[in-house]
Amino acid sequence: MRLLSSLFLICLLFFSCNSKTISPTPRHENDFNFNWKFFKTKDQLAISDISDKNNWQSVKIPHDWAIKTPYNQAYQITDSTPNLSYIGWYKKEFTLPKDLKGKNIRIDFDGVYNNAEVYLNGTKITERPYGFSPFSAYISDEINIGEKNTLVVKVDRTAFLDGRWYNGAGIYRDVKLVITEPIHIKKWGIGITTPKISKTNSTIKIKTEIVNGLQKENLSIKYQIKDTSNKILKEQISKASKGLTTTSLNIENPNLWSIKTPYLYTLTTTVIDDKGKIWDKKNETFGIRSLKYTANDGFYLNGEKTYFKGVCLHHDAGGIGVAVPDDVWRRRLNILKEGGVNAIRTSHNTPSKRFLNLCDELGFLVQAETFDEMDYPKDKRRNYNSKGKDPLTEGYSNHFQKWGERDLKDMLLRDRNHPSVVMWSIGNEIEWTYPRYGKSSGYWNSDKKYYYDEPPISIAEMKENMKNNPRLKYELAKTAQKLSKWVKEIDTTRPVTANLVIPTVSHFSGYTDALDIVGYSYRASVYDYGHRNYPEKMILGTENWANWVEWKSVLDNPHIPGIFLWTGIFYMGETSDVNERGSDSGLIDFAGFKTPRWHMFKTLWNNAPEIYATTIKLENSEYVNKNGEAIEKTKDLWKKRRWGFQPFNTHWNYNKNENIVVEVYTNSPTAELFINDKSYGVKKLNSNEDHIIKWIVPFEKGTLKVVGEDNSLVYEIKTAETPSMLELKSDRTEFKANAYDVAHIEVQLTDKHGIPVKHLNQEISFEIEGPANLLSIDNGNNVQRKKFDTKSCITDKGKLLLIIQATKEKGNVSIKAISNNCKTKTISLKAN
Repeated sequence: MRLLSSLFLICLLFFSCNSKTISPTPRHENDFNFNWKFFKTKDQLAISDISDKNNWQSVKIPHDWAIKTPYNQAYQITDSTPNLSYIGWYKKEFTLPKDLKGKNIRIDFDGVYNNAEVYLNGTKITERPYGFSPFSAYISDEINIGEKNTLVVKVDRTAFLDGRWYNGAGIYRDVKLVITEPIHIKKWGIGITTPKISKTNSTIKIKTEIVNGLQKENLSIKYQIKDTSNKILKEQISKASKGLTTTSLNIENPNLWSIKTPYLYTLTTTVIDDKGKIWDKKNETFGIRSLKYTANDGFYLNGEKTYFKGVCLHHDAGGIGVAVPDDVWRRRLNILKEGGVNAIRTSHNTPSKRFLNLCDELGFLVQAETFDEMDYPKDKRRNYNSKGKDPLTEGYSNHFQKWGERDLKDMLLRDRNHPSVVMWSIGNEIEWTYPRYGKSSGYWNSDKKYYYDEPPISIAEMKENMKNNPRLKYELAKTAQKLSKWVKEIDTTRPVTANLVIPTVSHFSGYTDALDIVGYSYRASVYDYGHRNYPEKMILGTENWANWVEWKSVLDNPHIPGIFLWTGIFYMGETSDVNERGSDSGLIDFAGFKTPRWHMFKTLWNNAPEIYATTIKLENSEYVNKNGEAIEKTKDLWKKRRWGFQPFNTHWNYNKNENIVVEVYTNSPTAELFINDKSYGVKKLNSNEDHIIKWIVPFEKGTLKVVGEDNSLVYEIKTAETPSMLELKSDRTEFKANAYDVAHIEVQLTDKHGIPVKHLNQEISFEIEGPANLLSIDNGNNVQRKKFDTKSCITDKGKLLLIIQATKEKGNVSIKAISNNCKTKTISLKAN
């Protein structure tokens, strides 16, 4: 049995998940996500305390152990949150064949949250405190070739509130075993830039760093650039230098990477000696695109003026947690893209490699961000500077002085070849942790409103305040200069930015001297002020409320190249309500369902005609009836909405003759409302400052219909009866039996006529048969959920989402949905 087990492990190491042949190259990058064991404990154990007696369970990586426990991150610590403070231990046993002796062997971790320590055969190999950083364990010296090896990873999540949102827990990103020859391309040792681009020609500049463990002379590097059909477009051999080898190649008539056409080339880099022996071979994808940033006229992609229609994203996916499969991200990103989103800010941390691969493929502009804390900690419950020590909230500021440069540069080196990445952000709202910034602004000692008014005092007065407020040991301006310098040491082709929460002070403090682009956080009210006083600096909205007024501020200020809405998707954490699991400020909810906000921005960010309607009782709305018109109770409320959105329903089920407000989001110049074919008149979009056309109508059972100026632009809502049927819709009919592929099954309550029931909710349970695992059932609602991996859930707006994942077994998968008074419905998939 031991022999068979060893042979099986060797096969796993040398075969990719879907391949049946050994790689012909001397480089082997092996999926190391399978056959792990895991247990968690509250006890502080040493590596010598870990034994087979511990309560190990089998897990597959990526793995987030925390999502299985009820979670809340309210300002006051709830009963459930401390129960999430654990130390997790992971173990994997493996054997490598004897012919690998002398090879370079490492294990790549794309992210472990957090305070990771890696041991091989009882010896500590490496550590990484920051849970978002990719890192490697180099194990060549400690590995027992031809014998069983035990890899152990300790993950310390004792300080579970170390971040201001849900960070998860465990080895939540990919693990790979990488085997190379003594002569090989250094990890992240290939850098690709496109310094000269035209429609007819593009220069590709390549920098390659080789590790020459044998000190061999006369090495060469062969470069091949291939198109999407794998055709070799250009080939060149260059003599390898002792340090960095720099080579330039030209591509004629290049296909440019863009938002609409995200074309990707492949660079194959091969290291050979003078006898023709191949020592290493590696593929790297890249895109050809030009970036131009101007302080007065905005941003240009490939010479075309382009607005950032962006969203901020945290890294969780609702009930799945942070171990998010590609297919889940793909579905969510495609929904955002459909709504007009073209840019993503990875708030507030280094993204995963897989996430950026998807952004490359789908055509998103990415602002890659690194830190939410630097020199000093934030209060994890109130966002501002922390005023005291709390073991549960100890965070990255404990590690920044030692690890900051390495964490930043590792992100830059890993991600510099992604065409989707168009700027680097060194931090988020860091000014809160340096109190003299806020104290100098003048806002908190006046009747001026921080979010809506220009500064109440002059720049000279603010400067005087800065002088009179004591400095701390570390100064933000100097820290930012240091970070910017580290970025430029790796990459000078992209600008450096940060998300500034008190830019009126940061502009003169020296902080913005370190930035190429000054990001404003919820400060649209000072876009003009900033441009007036600091015209040489490009200003960008890097965190904005997801409301019309924020996009209007871009259209009103030609120098502003766009915004990043907070947020694109609902996310876990950062809530003061113990009944909530997170923030519901997104365009799509926890399940990835579209919200009315999504429909609003689709009308703003797309040229194609769009129309959508919501409804609400007048008495529950923000409006009063004035001569038959819906008028805001609070004048200009639409200008002052923050993270909230106007109340809404998506159904047409009320009591007869109740006064109902109908809100219509559209980019059509006019819209007409019909109830059962009775017209309630045509209204003009430009007559509504808030970009919402409104009617007040008495409810009448039947069909509500809104029609745009083009009569083919129609949206309908029908009165539904009680639920009697279930509608199941899957985003695929088959998936690969690879233990990665995911299927999303949307379930909607309907009445006997097939009309969606959105005004009533009830529990739906599922029976899953065949080779598939349940990942999550999520209704998208923000109400705190006890468990996400149970096989039943109450709908929200009559709807929920079931997510299943393939196993490694082939066969038929059957999902049966069961609910009271509804006909049971079954849907089938095939695992190939």
